Amino acid sequence: MERTPITREGFQRLRDELDRLKRIERPTVIQEIKEARSHGDLSENAEYHAAREKQGIIEAKIRDIETKLASSEILECPAGPKKKVIFGCRVKLEDLDTGEIAEYRIVGPFEADIHLGLLSVTSPIARALIGKTMDDDITVEAPGNTKEYEILEIGD
Repeated sequence: MERTPITREGFQRLRDELDRLKRIERPTVIQEIKEARSHGDLSENAEYHAAREKQGIIEAKIRDIETKLASSEILECPAGPKKKVIFGCRVKLEDLDTGEIAEYRIVGPFEADIHLGLLSVTSPIARALIGKTMDDDITVEAPGNTKEYEILEIGD
């Protein structure tokens, strides 16, 4: 089985979500199904069918998270100053075309969320960053365009 890198925080978020689904969401939907059943004829009972559909979605999410957790490998970002960009570190970049500054943390694909500044290690920009040092310029080949960035800071 191929192992997928994940930060300790990302692993814990997945475990917390799994726990919430199993302890809160699953029992709630089971209760909804019981209540809908008590209303009689199931063939025309919209509440029952909606609750069963919701149950299917919850069970699929549980299986998905369990699979992700089973295939994950926690990688720790070493403490202390960083000379190179590595998995788990934060990177501050300047877009050389627009002057915009962005900060990202390089994480595993299961925890990536660009809106939160969590960049998947498999993304084009992260692949271009890995192994680079501060003040390096990088070129990112993305579908449809090419962007250039300068690495301003590397940190925890």
